[in-house]
Amino acid sequence: MNFAISFGLFTGFLILSGNFPGWVFLSLFPVLVVQIIFSVGIGIILGVLNVFFRDVGQFFGIVLQFWFWLTPIVYPITILPEAGRSLMVWNPMASLVVAYQTILVNGQLPQWGTLLPVIIVGLVLCLLGVQLFLKRAGEMVDEL
Repeated sequence: MNFAISFGLFTGFLILSGNFPGWVFLSLFPVLVVQIIFSVGIGIILGVLNVFFRDVGQFFGIVLQFWFWLTPIVYPITILPEAGRSLMVWNPMASLVVAYQTILVNGQLPQWGTLLPVIIVGLVLCLLGVQLFLKRAGEMVDEL
């Protein structure tokens, strides 16, 4: 709900400021679906692990802080040296953020091929998460 409100306000700001990207804006929705698949996969796995290892939530909070600054969210990827840009291939969120920036800042369609690794990783994480959940569901009831 928070995302919907914030996104609605941001869209309104884009329209009022004259920076609305036009029909390219619709390409945000497939990118958002890829991000949701990736996030759900991580969430299921971490949720199951957190039942058995209570420190997972605390540890992942620290990991998220580092992950945030290692992802080109508040800076464009172009300011990184070539060695840094080549390392961004290993960060699944980097291609998502670049896709969002391409749509919202440049008003262009993203390079869909760069999202393929994130889609694959997200689907694998979802499958592993569901498999882990189904395998440990009985134990989770006792643990909780």
